[in-house]
Amino acid sequence: MTLTAPPLPALPRVSAPDRDALDLAIDRATGARPIGGNLLVHHSDSPRALEAMLELIARAERWVHFENYRIRGDRIGRRFADALAERARAGVRVRVLYDALGSVGTSGRYWRALRRAGAEVRAFHPLLSPRFLNAIFRDHRKVVIVDGAHAMIGGLCIGDEWAGDLARRRRPWRDSMVTVSGPAAAAADGAFGRIWERAGGPLPPDELDAHPAECGPAAVRIVAGAPGQARMYRAVQFLAASARERLWITDAYLIAPPPLFAALLDAARDGVDVRLLVPGTSDLAALRNFTRVGYRELLHAGARIFEWQGPMLHAKTFVVDQRWARVGSSNLNVSSLLGNYELDLVAESDDLAGALARQFLDDLASSREIVSRPGRRFLPARLVGTLAAKPVPDHPHRRSRHELGAAAVVALRRVAGGVRRTIGATAALGFVTLAGLLLVFPQAMAIVLAVGAFLLALGSGAYALERRRSREPGDR
Repeated sequence: MTLTAPPLPALPRVSAPDRDALDLAIDRATGARPIGGNLLVHHSDSPRALEAMLELIARAERWVHFENYRIRGDRIGRRFADALAERARAGVRVRVLYDALGSVGTSGRYWRALRRAGAEVRAFHPLLSPRFLNAIFRDHRKVVIVDGAHAMIGGLCIGDEWAGDLARRRRPWRDSMVTVSGPAAAAADGAFGRIWERAGGPLPPDELDAHPAECGPAAVRIVAGAPGQARMYRAVQFLAASARERLWITDAYLIAPPPLFAALLDAARDGVDVRLLVPGTSDLAALRNFTRVGYRELLHAGARIFEWQGPMLHAKTFVVDQRWARVGSSNLNVSSLLGNYELDLVAESDDLAGALARQFLDDLASSREIVSRPGRRFLPARLVGTLAAKPVPDHPHRRSRHELGAAAVVALRRVAGGVRRTIGATAALGFVTLAGLLLVFPQAMAIVLAVGAFLLALGSGAYALERRRSREPGDR
């Protein structure tokens, strides 16, 4: 007797005539659908972006949801505290969420003053917590949402580094934010609500009921990254693989994981205009050398690499062709892509893509291009920097103590690198000499090595015996 399985019912086909396969892939990778009807404004000047955030807070009528990895208690930090406190005293519901590690230097008085004004303040993953394993997962987002109708998303933290100080000849860090007005702002509010609940309890339901009207042409995805979900990671890989003309990336701490690095190489080899803009001087000096590890291979594939010559480049943006634009908090490294809570905006917007492309070209004028210069025979090509265009700042930049410390670490590593090269060359010469002696005089060298090993064994034994005799009677 033969059993025949019944035929499977036909599944309904979902047609999406206005959406291509890449659209659907980005939907699934990011866990976010495009939201239409938004007005986007790009802010590439950090001091002006900070002023725009303060103006947005001042216009709040119902609530302010403010989330940032680093909130300092310095001059610009106090301005934000005053603006938030003023809205709270006016009856606006103010919620402030800061990362406990990123804001570790901010005094308790700063947070207490906000609470006394009526704001609710929470620390994300406090350092002294019984759930100590959570300490590796940080809230790296930077966002402010007002009334569920307007939001600013990007890479700016709240500190004097981003504001600059002309009186002290300190130029501001270069960063990017985007103002979103329209329905996508409510999606950003939803992302805030989920992480706010993780930090201590849910928002009142009426703080998530905004339904802002459409007010612009842009379709926006709000990508809420979380540990282990790799949402932005997969989206960047898809976008890099889909690029036809250009792939321009600005990143503060670029250490691309191998699959993403391979995607950049493949795009460059296929003729895509791949350009990477990274800091020339980083506030995290240890990461600077890691960023440079892949330079040679990228250059050989046809990519172009530029190092920003200003005080610090902290922006995280990319442009794909003339269609896709992204601004957010995620750096292209494992920590951001797999380990942190991040928030990014991905837009299908000719206007935003054009604005980011123009800013990218402006930044190249103050950058140094890294090129591969042929080396000597049997040695790899040297990497050298050539100035893309000589920057002429309005005023010379005077480094802060934090920046001076980072520069000192880089200089010390260069000196140490020279010492290490000298030691390495000496060791190589010594081992070559030893190998030659072993080949020419094997018996004599065997006796010498045996005597040396015997003497080392006697010395080690004598040391152990001496330590045993000198040990206290109760020290067992």
